[in-house]
Amino acid sequence: MAASSSSTTRRIGAGGEATAGADDPYLLGFILAKAKGLNHYNGRYSITGRENVTLIRDPHNGFDPNAIRIHTSRGAQLGFVDAPTAAVLAPLLDGGHLAAAHGIIPKPAFTGAARGAYQLPCQVHLFARPADAALVAAAVDAAGIDLVHVDHPEFGLSESAIVREQTKKRPRGDVDRLFCNLGKEGKAAQAAAVDAPEDVVVAELFEHQKAALGWLVNREESSDLPPFWEEDKDGGFGNVLTNQRVDERPPPLRGGIFADDMGLGKTLTLLSLIARSKARNVGGKKGRGAKRRKVEDAEGSRTTLVVCPPSVFSSWVTQLEEHTIAGSLKMYMYHGERTKYKDLLLKHDIVITTYSTLGQEFEQEGSPVMGIEWFRVILDEAHVIKNSAARQTKAVIALKAERRWVVTGTPIQNSSFDLYPLMAFLRFQPFSIKNYWQKLIQRPLEAKNNKTGLARLQSLLGAISLRRTKETEIGSKSLVDIPPKTVLACRIELSAEEREYYDQMELAGKNKLKEFGDRDSILRNYSTVLYFILRLRQLCNDIALCPLDMKSWLPDSSLEDVSKNPELLKKLASLVDDGDDFECPICLSPPAKTVITSCTHIYCQTCITKILKSSSSRCPICRRPLSKEDLFIAPEVKHVDEDLSDKLDRPLSSKVQALLKLLRRSQAEDPLSKSVVFSQFRKMLILLEGPLKAAGFNILRLDGSMTAKKRSEVIKQFSRVGPDAPTVLLASLKAAGAGVNLTAASTVYLFDPWWNPGVEEQAMDRVHRIGQTKEVKVLRLIVKDSIEERMLELQDKKRELISGAFSRKKGSKECKEIRVEELEMMMGLKGK
Repeated sequence: MAASSSSTTRRIGAGGEATAGADDPYLLGFILAKAKGLNHYNGRYSITGRENVTLIRDPHNGFDPNAIRIHTSRGAQLGFVDAPTAAVLAPLLDGGHLAAAHGIIPKPAFTGAARGAYQLPCQVHLFARPADAALVAAAVDAAGIDLVHVDHPEFGLSESAIVREQTKKRPRGDVDRLFCNLGKEGKAAQAAAVDAPEDVVVAELFEHQKAALGWLVNREESSDLPPFWEEDKDGGFGNVLTNQRVDERPPPLRGGIFADDMGLGKTLTLLSLIARSKARNVGGKKGRGAKRRKVEDAEGSRTTLVVCPPSVFSSWVTQLEEHTIAGSLKMYMYHGERTKYKDLLLKHDIVITTYSTLGQEFEQEGSPVMGIEWFRVILDEAHVIKNSAARQTKAVIALKAERRWVVTGTPIQNSSFDLYPLMAFLRFQPFSIKNYWQKLIQRPLEAKNNKTGLARLQSLLGAISLRRTKETEIGSKSLVDIPPKTVLACRIELSAEEREYYDQMELAGKNKLKEFGDRDSILRNYSTVLYFILRLRQLCNDIALCPLDMKSWLPDSSLEDVSKNPELLKKLASLVDDGDDFECPICLSPPAKTVITSCTHIYCQTCITKILKSSSSRCPICRRPLSKEDLFIAPEVKHVDEDLSDKLDRPLSSKVQALLKLLRRSQAEDPLSKSVVFSQFRKMLILLEGPLKAAGFNILRLDGSMTAKKRSEVIKQFSRVGPDAPTVLLASLKAAGAGVNLTAASTVYLFDPWWNPGVEEQAMDRVHRIGQTKEVKVLRLIVKDSIEERMLELQDKKRELISGAFSRKKGSKECKEIRVEELEMMMGLKGK
């Protein structure tokens, strides 16, 4: 959960993820500006006709503090908005009065000698909220710039489909028909199954993997026009959605979203795709017996870059060792100590690196991985880049590649906006431009009647993605032959003492929210609200996780200065440490080098430092002025297991008693069966060790504080069989959520619910995947009449969105990211 904010050098967008309504930004009209300085940038060479361009505010420009950069739809810089126009627009953008500015280069240009031109005309469409419209119009008029309003006769000069739709000059149905046709084209594009080349891959692929490989190959080798592009009668090419016109044929969209369910063997399928880059089929026959392809210098590099979390490294290495001929594919680990030489990397078939490594090297001079034009880039566990403002996301999008693949079993985790960074990485125009994504997909989805938005999203994903679950049927058979998985909820009653503590805490939280009152006040006290929610969730698990003195849980004043209270500083640091799912409100990722402001808000050091360099220098949440002196590095929270020893002799909590009862029943049914208990609270895993050992269970623990080597050892130990082998693994969702194979177990216990259902699905599918020989049982432990039941409601909404986006079912409701209304719901102030 996190509030949203924007960085200071930002892509100019139309109001983030605001819900459509009376206060939404609308189109005022357009002004004529000039794109200047084109002779200094390569972007001019890609423009051969009408071009939609992105405007990016650049307040730290050394030559002009009002600078607004112009980038082509492919991301290359074209130039800058002319200084007089920028001087008018910059204050309106910085002050928030102008919600968005959308640019169009209106005329064909740069043919022959014209490529040396220094400037071009640029239509700048201005979007503002109703309350700011008069101010924006007055500022433009005072500068002597003509604003061509939507009802002006000359407004017809703008031919962008999105502009026409908003102004009703082009009926909404026209745009919907374009999406509908796209959906039909995607459905018709069925590819034949393909075998892996036997001179590289020794494993025989399952039928569903062969079908997936055929789809991957078909998309990579396609010479079709990208979606929404058509050839003109005069030999040019036009985008029917944006009316962009070019003389040269747009390159095909070679890649897409490989979104098969977790546990279906996506990694082996991708290795088979990489293997085909080294082998070609002879005589037009696809299948085994392929000969090695001779890599010629004219073809350039055929190296594939794989980007993934560190926990997934072992999965790629293991699959490579087990399923390919030794030495047939060379892999380089670009992580930790790494080479600076491009030539060395290009000698390998696969270079594997992490998202954080790319983030570190983004805009770093001499970075080989950022400088290479890769044959193929694969983003594994690609939902990691769901935040478009994060540095690692920007780095991934900036990678140069011929073929681009997004690979994730959970492409949507919180809302449909998670898909926007994936579109930006794929270079899928025009959806790689934030304004287009918001207006064509996001806003229709968030409208009260969202059938239009859902239908568009389905068509879009249907054209570029492959999504199958383990339950998908081919004919009368399931996609894969894996024993079934059942998911059950075990409802738990709290004891009288636990209920008293819980009810007191919930009442205090409700009163606090009522005291805060309006939305802005709640956001100013965001950390306090999160602290209440965290403690309520911990009370559902065990009172021992929380201080018994309720007054010590919170600051005396909601606006208390942390600099005068070192104990408060420690408490806030523990808030981040206690909750695995805490996110920095700016980058929406777990804080790296956590910083706490004097106004008690928590950020990444990098994120808040950028804010301080901006002209506003205010806390993004409460808008309180900040300086360097107002930032405090969070004290390190020591992970000493013995710290909980004084709490181990307490009576067992209701939830722990329920878990022990379930484990004993499972052991009685099958003494050699293994179970995994997932919790997001590391302290809870430690507290469980004593009771489980006392009950005679042989246990292991796997959590995020362990090194990768230690985690690997624990997983290996857990897979052992025999009378003395471990039977219960206590695991954090974060440590065992991705790239971990736990098929040795057949029962999963989710000790506490997670905000994001996709993370829970990942945890289950570490056990329920190819290689599992037993029926898998998943048990959710949920406390009755508590915040946990309300969390399940949020999960259901998110699942509905995900299933709706990848199917043709109508009527699914959009699930927005947690906002103030949902915070109130979590505290029981909103009706279910």
